[in-house]
This record gives sequence, C-alpha cells and structure tokens, in this order.
Amino acid sequence: MDFLRLDSSAAEPLYRQIYTRFRSAIADGLLQPGDRIPAARALAVELGLARGTVESAYALLTAEGYVEARGQAGTVVTPALARRPNGSGSLPSSGPASASAVRTASAPAPAHSQLGDAASSTKPFQMGIPALDAFPRKVWARLAARAARAMQPQDMIYPAWAGLPELRIAIATYLQLARGIHCTPSQVFITSGYRNSMELITRTLLKPGDSVWVEDPGYPPTSDLLRETGMQPVPVQVDADGLMVAHGIATAPRAQAAVVTPAHQSPLCVSLSLPRRLALLDWAAQSNAWIVEDDYDGEYRYVSRPLPALQSLDRNGRVLYSGTFSKVLFPALRLAYLVVPPAQVPRFDHISRTLAMAGPALMQHIVTDFMNEGHFARHIQRMRRLYAERRQITADGLSSVLGKHMQVEPQPGGMHLVLRMKGRHTDRALAQRMIEHGMSALALSERGVLPHTASASALLLAFTNIDTPERARELGKRILKIMA
Repeated sequence: MDFLRLDSSAAEPLYRQIYTRFRSAIADGLLQPGDRIPAARALAVELGLARGTVESAYALLTAEGYVEARGQAGTVVTPALARRPNGSGSLPSSGPASASAVRTASAPAPAHSQLGDAASSTKPFQMGIPALDAFPRKVWARLAARAARAMQPQDMIYPAWAGLPELRIAIATYLQLARGIHCTPSQVFITSGYRNSMELITRTLLKPGDSVWVEDPGYPPTSDLLRETGMQPVPVQVDADGLMVAHGIATAPRAQAAVVTPAHQSPLCVSLSLPRRLALLDWAAQSNAWIVEDDYDGEYRYVSRPLPALQSLDRNGRVLYSGTFSKVLFPALRLAYLVVPPAQVPRFDHISRTLAMAGPALMQHIVTDFMNEGHFARHIQRMRRLYAERRQITADGLSSVLGKHMQVEPQPGGMHLVLRMKGRHTDRALAQRMIEHGMSALALSERGVLPHTASASALLLAFTNIDTPERARELGKRILKIMA
C-alpha cells in the first residue's frame, strides 16, 4: 500500500500516521466501503513496526467507525460509509501541509460547567469538578510565582482582546496533536468560559429569532443562553449513536445552527457515530448552517484513544470548536477557547474587540507556560489513567450495594456515571433526597423536554473525586438508606 509511507522523524506518532493515512485513503476513494485491510500482524511485519503500534491505529479507526472487524473475514472498511454523490459528506484528508501551516503560523510575526455549578466545597458525586486532589499544585504555584516576578508594565495594561498570542499558539499546537484539529493561532479566540464562547458565537453569526438544534437530553444552560439572546432552541432526540440528525431535519430543517457534544454527549456520554457526523456536516453544508462542537471533556475516553474532533472532518468551514480548561485543569480558571473557520476570523475579530472576554493576562501567561513546558499533556495522561481507575471503583462499589435498584450503564468516556433506575423508583425524588443528605445528584428526567426523556429515570453521578472502593461502597449505603 503506497499510501502507507511513514516518516519516523516526524513529531506525529507512528500509530497516528497509520491512522491518518488510512482515513485519507478512505476519503480519497483509494479504499472503498467493504474493502479488506491487512491484518495488524501482517501490516506490522510489512512496515517493520511493533504489532501494538498498528493495533493502536486500528483501534482508533474502529472506534470512529471507519473500519469494522468481521471475525475470520478480517477487518474491512465500514460498508455504511457510502460516499455522497456531491462529495459533501466525504472525509477530509489530513496531510503534512496542515501541520506545516500551524508551524508556520506559530512562528513570531493549538464544555464548560457541565451540569451544575461548583459549590464552595465539593460534595460527593458533584458534577463538573475534576479530581482536585490530583492537580499538580506545586508546579502551578512555581509557574504562577515566576509569571508574577516577570511582570512588566506592558503586562499591566488591557490584555489582547482575543487572548495572548502565546496562548493562542500553544492551544493551536495542542489541538493539532491531540484532537486532530488543523488550525492557525488566528482562528483561536480565548474566552472566560463556555457561556462567553456561546455569547461570542451568537453575536457574530446568529440573530434573534433564529432556530438552533440542541440535544435532548442535553445541557440546559445552552438552551437558556439561546433563549436569553432571542434564539429558539429546538430539542433534537439523542439515542445510542448520538444526535438523531434525521429527527432534527424533520423538526427544523431550516435551523441556522446546531449545538452538539460529539465526543461524550452531555449527559448520556454516548459518542456521535461517524455516519451521524457525516450526516450532520452534510446538513450544515447544504443549509448554510453552523455547528457548535462543545468538546467539554473529549480528552477522557477509556475504551480506546480519544476520538478526533468533529471539526477535523469539516471541509466546508461550518464547525466552530468550543474547548475549555475547566475539566482538564480546574473551573476557577475561567478560561476557555473557541476555534472558528478561517473565513470567519475577521468577523469574530471585530466582535471580540467589543466584548474583550479573554480574561486576566496573568492567568493566561501561567496556562501558556503550563502547556509549553509539557505539564499540560502529562497532566491529561495522568488524569486519564486516574479517571479510568476511579470510574471502575465507583461503578463496582455502587453496583455491589445498589444493584437491585439501579444499573450502571457502561459508557466509553466522560467524567460521570449514568445509573438507570429499576422498578418504581424515580430519579427526581431520589436526587432531591441525596441533596438533602449532603450528596450531589442530577436527575436525567430533568435534562430533556421530549417524551422519550421526560419518561427516562436515571441518576447522573460524577466519579472523579471517589478515590477508594470503601468510599464508593459507603456512599452506596448512604443512598440505599434514603431510598423510599
């Protein structure tokens, strides 16, 4: 396979090179739906690589839906990936030119509060709070002290309205390597949180009266923000494959935008399947609509490597990527970022001059150093391992006590568990009793408005700060005691 020429000297890992080359071959038609690809062992021998390197690439391709295993028949390109006649749904190739664009632009001239606000002290199962006990506070304090000592008079005036150039460069570089997003620093706009990112989007691209798809069940503040700015949120059903694009088209085909959480749907944690991703991109391209990708915790996936962002599939400049530091660092930072399509940079630059929502320059300097010195990437890797462990601990501990009353749904990623209620128990009543007894809980039935979610009954419980099996079982017993 000529397209599998790898560059061992490149910064991109070899497994990632294999993945991108297969994805490009599928997008360009070199590999057709149903075509068989080499076995991992055979390809490893052919390329002179460890088998695990090829298996990592295949695992990512499988997780995203590009290929599927057929037992003794081998692994084939997913037959469901039928190319659109007009090419609008075809997958974009990602080559070295995109990487060089970031490096060139980087030279001198890379979600938000998930479900509920952080209280003054963390309660058991509180959503949207990372494992604060595992944050490298000493490293952070050292960087903060150094940034304060280095402060000059020019650092004390009003900061750049779109964010510090150094931080925009660092984010663009990170997104290219970790999330598959090829962007220049000029496309990155720093904000003070998800809500500010949404305000920037609505003021720049939308107008009062516009209809906007929102997931159902979903993240209620998104709908609230849209209503406050005069928009009309349109609930679109979510199932095991994520947003049901066909339902959205049937309900509001002329909507001007859609707000989605493709990596881990909020709150169900399911991932938007590849056919749905392509269908959503097709709809946006054909309708001249916008897609807001809220990637609030896309780094935390436990069944395979993190999925590349939806934005990495966008060939028509319709996707705006919203990221945040709240989940990977800590919420008190109040720092987030928005990546906009290249053609929209002038419009966002103009509006951002008015809103000036980038946040304090000193905090941006600290985050920049944290990223540039490698602490950010190492912290995410540590937290991914820690969360996988705490997720299992919490699920096992709660199941051992509450198994007769609730079922823990296995999810591929995220920072919380979904516990489906059994029998006559209802989530709203139990969630309220848990809050009254010093715990935190959210009821799934309150996260949506459509009939299928109005009747759903499940608890949403964060596992990030549950650190031992004993603690998980103890909390399970507290829940059991207050169940009516």
